[in-house]
Amino acid sequence: MKRILVIEDNANLAYGLQNNLEIEGYQVEVVSDGRSGLDAARRGADLIILDLMLPELDGFRLLRTLREEEIGTPVLILSARGEELDKVRGFRFGADDYVTKPFSVLELLARIEALLRRFEPRSAGQGSRESKVERFGVVQVDPSTREVLRDGKPVALAPKEFDLLWALLERDGKLASRLELIREVWGYPDTVLTRTVDTHIGELRRKLEEDASNPRHILTVRKAGYRLSRP
Repeated sequence: MKRILVIEDNANLAYGLQNNLEIEGYQVEVVSDGRSGLDAARRGADLIILDLMLPELDGFRLLRTLREEEIGTPVLILSARGEELDKVRGFRFGADDYVTKPFSVLELLARIEALLRRFEPRSAGQGSRESKVERFGVVQVDPSTREVLRDGKPVALAPKEFDLLWALLERDGKLASRLELIREVWGYPDTVLTRTVDTHIGELRRKLEEDASNPRHILTVRKAGYRLSRP
């Protein structure tokens, strides 16, 4: 049974989340402040649903602390803060998804299922096609260790940033539409509309391109999607 940690200080919302998740067969732990949430996250879970506006320790600081401690549990931010800057900040600190309140329960459940699928351990027979080290420009990507180097120096990518980068690399310069990437990297149905892909592309450019505003490798194909160029 998958274990989900809900860190939410709104008691009514937390109760509703717990009810819906338990109906779906998940084991749920609920905590109502950031300090307790951090302690619970350190004890382990399969997925964390994280509010941002928490007493004791806010969600951004909690998330940053988890990633600094190299705790890689997938984190879905669930917050009333819907500004793009908040979303970008959340992804930079290591969030794997971001849902704004009010939200659709069905969409939230779909996103949770997608995250859990993406973080399922691979069996020994899987991933054999993911053994080759790939390069573009001064960037080197090793899928076996999920290590990324730029000019020989390690670059810290969030899990979904790496998955997105690898999805582009596997296409060897061919176009990847936003819908293809949503399905492949996040596992969402086509009906889910999100700017998550665009936000993650922006982060990849910031971390890997010499000039993020004028990228040479991670390119936009207008009205179509993205592709990775290796000039």
